[in-house]
Amino acid sequence: MTELPATTPVPPLVFMLPISSSKVSETPIPTPLPPPSQDPSRPELKGSKTAPTSTFTLPTLRLEIRDLKHAGAQSFLVAVIASDALATAVKSVLNFLYKSPNSPTTTVPPTRSVTLVLRSMPGVAYTTGSDLDSDHKEIHFSLDYIHNNIAFSRRTDEIMGVLTHEMVHCYQYNAFGTCPGGLIEGIADWVRLNAKLSPPHWKKEAGGKWDAGYQHTGYFLEYLENRFGEGLIRRMNEKLRIVRYDEKKFWTELCGRPVEQLWGDYATAVEKEKDDECVLVERDEANAKPTATLKEDEKDSSTGVV
Repeated sequence: MTELPATTPVPPLVFMLPISSSKVSETPIPTPLPPPSQDPSRPELKGSKTAPTSTFTLPTLRLEIRDLKHAGAQSFLVAVIASDALATAVKSVLNFLYKSPNSPTTTVPPTRSVTLVLRSMPGVAYTTGSDLDSDHKEIHFSLDYIHNNIAFSRRTDEIMGVLTHEMVHCYQYNAFGTCPGGLIEGIADWVRLNAKLSPPHWKKEAGGKWDAGYQHTGYFLEYLENRFGEGLIRRMNEKLRIVRYDEKKFWTELCGRPVEQLWGDYATAVEKEKDDECVLVERDEANAKPTATLKEDEKDSSTGVV
């Protein structure tokens, strides 16, 4: 693959998490659902850090379905309204990474168009520049994954989650191609997490390395955002616009300490959170009402067994 220009905000072509091997059985098709961020029956979405209500200028949005006969095409078109889904994903990304189109502290990339390409392929999805230039992006999304590997009840949310993750790659900076892939993917899943589109199997884990990517790094970034104040990840993305990545200097300037120390602090916080959850469970079990005992006249008189 031809290397993208150093100024492109998009990371190299990357696949998302490995797909599950379990095949999902089909159920009757309901009326199409609205995108999750616009669904009034989901009040938890109101708790996101920044609702997508800004007046950013949206890029040209295109949809290309390579095979309309593929069952995944029907699954996609039933689960979401394509135009609304893409627009919602763009707005979420712009609000979380840039907040305002007129902000003096962030610079929105000149992304002019995003084309969603639905096609049969292995994996889940990836983002790349188009043949036109680096201001035109393509998101390739697997029809096989959509149809075979998403439970019917989760199809809308999972599609929106994948689209949001990949849309981040259309708008984030990558330190002129020097940013670790794990941080690139972590920022994408941090946006997905805050858009209230995280899958049920996601959980905080502090083992391994901080830059393992995806939700592993996404939760770490959420910890940093909460610790150092809202806007940290926005500043991180802006920093990746103007400097080449030097790990020690990058994290020390951003957070005042090296990333290894921050990761250690995060591990301690995760363990404490788990301990607190255990205490709550034990307390609930201790406060549970005891099983009712039989009254004297309810005993089995025929056997004498209480």
